[in-house]
Order: sequence, then C-alpha cells, then structure tokens
Amino acid sequence: MNTNKKIYFASDFHLGIPDHKSSIEREKKIVHWLDSIKHDASEIYLVGDLFDFWFEFNLVVPKGFVRLLGKLAELSDSGINIHVFHGNHDLWQFGYLENEIGCKVHAKAIKTEINGKKFYIAHGDGIGPGQTFFKFLLAFYRNYFFQRLFAFFHPSVGLSISYWFSKRSREKTYEGNANYYGDKEYHVIFAKEYLELEHVDYFIFGHRHLAMDVEVKNSHVINLGDWIKQFSYAVFDGEKLELKKYE
Repeated sequence: MNTNKKIYFASDFHLGIPDHKSSIEREKKIVHWLDSIKHDASEIYLVGDLFDFWFEFNLVVPKGFVRLLGKLAELSDSGINIHVFHGNHDLWQFGYLENEIGCKVHAKAIKTEINGKKFYIAHGDGIGPGQTFFKFLLAFYRNYFFQRLFAFFHPSVGLSISYWFSKRSREKTYEGNANYYGDKEYHVIFAKEYLELEHVDYFIFGHRHLAMDVEVKNSHVINLGDWIKQFSYAVFDGEKLELKKYE
C-alpha cells in the first residue's frame, strides 16, 4: 500500500430509485464524494448494488448513470484501482464495466491482504444461515439458462418488468434490512463460523443497508450501509478501518 494513500469502500447506491429526479440528486452526491477522495485513494471497492437494476444485453445497457460511469472511468484512467462487486440487484454484468471503465468486477466474495491485514469482501447477499427462499431466488437469477432466456426480451420490455419487480422488492425489504438484529445478524453469525477456520481482520459487507461495525473475536464485521439514506462508507489508512458518513 502506497504511503499516504487510502482504500475506500462503499455499497448500495441503488441508482434508479425511487424516481429519476431523486436518483440524479443522489448520483451527483456520489460523484462529489468520489471527487473528494480521488487525491488520496489508491483503490476503491464498490461492494454491490450500484444500480437498482442492471442487465447487459449484447448491444444494450440500461439508460442513465452517465455521471457515475464517467467519473469511475476518469478515476480508473488516473491509476486508481476500481473494484465492483455483483449485488443481488445488479449481478447481470457481462464485461461492459471492465471494457469501458477498466475496473475489476467480482462475481463472488474475495479474500485479500492489504498492509498485513486480511480482508474478506462480499456484497453479503445469501451469506449466513436461513434465508432459504432468498437463496433460491439468487440461484435462479444466477442461472445461465435464465439469463440467456431473459436476454431474448426486447430491452424496453425486459427492463420495464425488472424495474417494477426491483421497486416492489425494495419497498418490502428496505426497512427490515436497515434494522439491527443482535445475535441474529447473519453476517455476524457467518463471521463467527468463518473465524473458527481462518483469521480475518475485517469482513466487509453491503446489502444490509445498515452501517455497523461489530467486533467479533479480534475481528471486525463491517456493513457499509447505503447511499439512499445513510451516505456511509469505510476507509482504511493502512493501520485501521473506520466507518464514516459523507455530509
């Protein structure tokens, strides 16, 4: 890790909701944040659900988000490493972001070591016990046959249907995902079980829409919150990791 450089983590922008005007306002705020960190960022990890829905057809990608995509391309061109993770809302990424922005896209959790600290980084969907129906849906969404079948829809039809389902899902689950469940926090349960096998200094997750830092067995479980209401992110300076809020 370069001297005086930092690693930044954020997730769950969900651009596209609840309406075009609000999404544009949040997108501008995200771009301002990216501008504010570009002077000392060596890497930026965007840990899933950047978009409330995203599907890359062969020759078509969803309309909009030009401010964010342009800024990420600018940062990547300047030498900042950009990592993008599949979320459960935008997992249908098939090369566009790599080719146009130059970022690294991660379809699964990764383990990495930064300045002697071990990190486990994942969007967090389907991690931990229970969630049987949700895990079934994830398996369905990740199925190659289903993805190719969906690609046969005209983009205007396919995207309209998907935005409708995505909106309904967000309306039903947002408040629940923003609550803290104590001993039943499935990311914390997952970390406790994982630490029985291997030490990790920091578990970094998104998905829960709840900014939290829970200490578990000399490790920390970090949830990054979201950029719908919380505008939270994490920063690692080479020695410690902190959750912060962008004002």
